[in-house]
Amino acid sequence: MAISAEFIKITPKACEEVKKLVAAENNPDIGLRLGVKGGGCSGLSYDLKFTPTEKGDTVLDFDGFNVFMDAKSMIYLKNMQLDYNDGLQGKGFVFSNPNATSTCGCGESFSIA
Repeated sequence: MAISAEFIKITPKACEEVKKLVAAENNPDIGLRLGVKGGGCSGLSYDLKFTPTEKGDTVLDFDGFNVFMDAKSMIYLKNMQLDYNDGLQGKGFVFSNPNATSTCGCGESFSIA
């Protein structure tokens, strides 16, 4: 199932990094998988990896790569923004989720009331 890439936002800096990482996989079927799994300080954790599409995935077409999400994760990630930070405080992807009612101190887990 394909839906608009406006479902989630990916900043230009994050797009640039995703494109580099997808290209490094050297496999045209690989895309960015965004998901949610149980765990973490606040109950739910973000899951980000590079995989091929799986049966039942929703596919979001971004400029130069695809994002894959399962139906359960879509509920929690709608309107989420993915950014990339490469500053002195650390390097990595940063999630900004307007659906989260609380987050842990490290920002890697969240809960929804």
